Amino acid sequence: MADAADRMRGQTLPRLATFAAVATVIAAALAAALAPRLVPHTLAGRDAGRIAACVVFAASYVALALGKIPFLAIDRAGVALVGASLMVAAGALSLPDAYRAIDLDTITLLLGMMIVVANLRLSGFFALATAWVMRRAHRPVMLLAAIVLVSGVFSAFLVNDAICLVLAPLVLDLALALGRRPAPYLLAVAIASNIGSAATITGNPQNIMIGSFSAIPYVDFAAALAPVSVIGLVLTVGWIALLHRREFARGARLAAEPSRVRVNRFLVARALVATLAMVALFFGGQNPAKAAIIVGGLLLLTRRVRSARIYAEIDWSLLLMFAGLFIIVAGAQRALLTPDVSATAGRLHLDRVPLLSIVTAVLSNLVSNVPAVLVLKPFVASLHDPRRAWLVVAMASTFAGNFTVLGSIANLIVVQRAAARGVRIGFWSYFAAGAPLTLATIALGTAWLMR
Repeated sequence: MADAADRMRGQTLPRLATFAAVATVIAAALAAALAPRLVPHTLAGRDAGRIAACVVFAASYVALALGKIPFLAIDRAGVALVGASLMVAAGALSLPDAYRAIDLDTITLLLGMMIVVANLRLSGFFALATAWVMRRAHRPVMLLAAIVLVSGVFSAFLVNDAICLVLAPLVLDLALALGRRPAPYLLAVAIASNIGSAATITGNPQNIMIGSFSAIPYVDFAAALAPVSVIGLVLTVGWIALLHRREFARGARLAAEPSRVRVNRFLVARALVATLAMVALFFGGQNPAKAAIIVGGLLLLTRRVRSARIYAEIDWSLLLMFAGLFIIVAGAQRALLTPDVSATAGRLHLDRVPLLSIVTAVLSNLVSNVPAVLVLKPFVASLHDPRRAWLVVAMASTFAGNFTVLGSIANLIVVQRAAARGVRIGFWSYFAAGAPLTLATIALGTAWLMR
């Protein structure tokens, strides 16, 4: 009882500080809404909105970086929604302007991709692919290479977060069935998904946004970044095998027989044909959002899978977070991006590829890659060569996700799925695998894009 009481007293001050901070942000937004009416034609009336926008923006990004607000039951999606609503309340954006701030191409592409991945998973395609790998990987290092290849290639076309949701439990079951330690193979799933996702516009949420902002054709984007991703995947196999030398000793062989996989062959064929058609449309020059939502919509026309099962697979909270982030950043841009700020940013020489890579990587690890891209958007658009700058941001923000376990949602998905099954991947064990690969791939990508 005494210990519980001590813990409660120890939490009282942090709890009060959290509630005071939240109340301050809300009060700033409400004061900004009232100031122009209560004290018009004054400095306070003019600047209250700008100050409130700054407070809401800063508070939202701190909470997004933490992934929550301590002592409150709210996640990143909720934080983004609250931040967006306070931007509107403070008058940083009108409601119609907030609607226009949401990039519907990004939301549409993400939704379409999620529907396609849901159909592949429910049909049993991923389980079938895992069993195929299991039958052909006779040694641990071959299994590692196969997992890196599968995770990297699928993530390039089908959004890495969704691929990690599917592959993490399958790889965990596979490693346990073969009597191997799951951790190195799960690390391979997370790291390879980040590296592979850099290759195309549809590889991850930040690339999807960049594709929409930059209007870089799908083929050109892939031609610029796919070679770096391929080399990164090779480095991933080598580094994880070296880091976990005992697991990949030469004499080890895989002897377990794969369990029988129950699949609906018609649904597998249907989902696979739809996926290949969608990828062909991407490379054929069709708008990715248009191609993805049309293919995803057509996949809902079936007698075998209820639509509700597909909807249950969609990460609605991610879509909500994106919508909120677009509004938060648009409000901050309008209130804070003055000519003086733009001039100061211009003096930073972000058009230099190495500097832009470093800034993007650091910012991505501070506030996560999607918010980092949104923060950089107005500055990149004003650079001398915005096309190359966007490629640099896509490369650096994605590869930076491997630096720590907190660097990307894909990492957290794998770690959380593993923890639910009793397999722990600690911060430092992930850091030992991910940080060197982050530095190597960003250096490689920077050199490649400087050509």
